[in-house]
Amino acid sequence: MTLNVDTNGDRFVVTVRGELDLDSDQQLQQTLSDALDHARGGVELDLAGVDFCDCSALNVLLRVHHRAREHAKTLVLRASSPAVERLMALTETRPLFTAEPRKPDQQQSPPAPTTDDLAAENAQLHRAMETRATIDLAQGMLMGSFRLTASQSWQVLVAASQHSNTKLHRVADALVQTTNGHDLPAPLAGHLATAVEAHTGQPTDRPPSRGQGTGER
Repeated sequence: MTLNVDTNGDRFVVTVRGELDLDSDQQLQQTLSDALDHARGGVELDLAGVDFCDCSALNVLLRVHHRAREHAKTLVLRASSPAVERLMALTETRPLFTAEPRKPDQQQSPPAPTTDDLAAENAQLHRAMETRATIDLAQGMLMGSFRLTASQSWQVLVAASQHSNTKLHRVADALVQTTNGHDLPAPLAGHLATAVEAHTGQPTDRPPSRGQGTGER
């Protein structure tokens, strides 16, 4: 991953190229936080050169977005790659990063957000953070059960989501619920098992879980 920071009026533009995953989280977090601290208006992200992006990178973006709002600033996605768009579509977080950035020659500040606007964004952010935590837990279960890397566990969840036509956070939630003794629905369990086999090269006759009483039904 490579990072470049430029100025655009009262905002900083952070351009990222390469892969965004668990290994790059710390560097991405530090760069975005520093840019946010020094920019009066906020930060614009150019992720058009990102080849791979998983939920660990989304965690960083959500944390910086939350911090930006606390300081009356914004974190805006000005350009993105198919990998980034896919992640945000799966997690339904794209609306959080679509605010229109101000232009350098814009003399007046944009209209202040209304109470309804703030309430809607708060609800979106809250929902995103909740689903993010569930996805993180599901990834951890897959990594622990099948010795997958963070990248592989993310790809397993995405594959199961796409093949079962189930929203990603619902796949993750169903997997996490197995720790409470709930069974995975048979079609979803089959898709997860197939995805795990594709990444481990080893057949598995059970759905990924980290609890007792789990299994296909």
